[in-house]
Amino acid sequence: MIDAAPNSPLARLKALGLALPAAAAPVANYLPFSRAGNLLFVSGQLPVADGVVDPAHKGKLGGGVSLEAGQAAARLAALNVLAQANAAAGDLAKLRAVRLGGYVNSAPDFEQLPQVVNGASDLFAAVLGENGKHARFAVGVAQLPLGAAVEIEGIFEILD
Repeated sequence: MIDAAPNSPLARLKALGLALPAAAAPVANYLPFSRAGNLLFVSGQLPVADGVVDPAHKGKLGGGVSLEAGQAAARLAALNVLAQANAAAGDLAKLRAVRLGGYVNSAPDFEQLPQVVNGASDLFAAVLGENGKHARFAVGVAQLPLGAAVEIEGIFEILD
């Protein structure tokens, strides 16, 4: 569905120089999203474009990947979360972010996990406006699929 409203989430994406990608198909035995009542749970998304994790979005934060590259990876992963949410709800304007979860592939002593996940939080707020404000978590992990630097998941309320 094309949303032509001037201050719509899709218009905000365009103003940021971004476009909503096609929602990726799952690569294993899971659903890309699941709905329970008015809650939409979006499975973890990687910083993937055209089916590939860019080498700049691979590796460990604090172990060769810069904070800025981690934030860019989180932003791209969040864009993929929004693509899944849009596929589920049919319109980003029908969504309110409830919680964002951020997993950061990090060296054991890397402490800037929240700053990395800010890349995703900032995108949700920029695209969804007030409806993009959310609770969240940011945790460091030893490894992520495909060597990705970040994985982002989301929970949304579908507004009637």
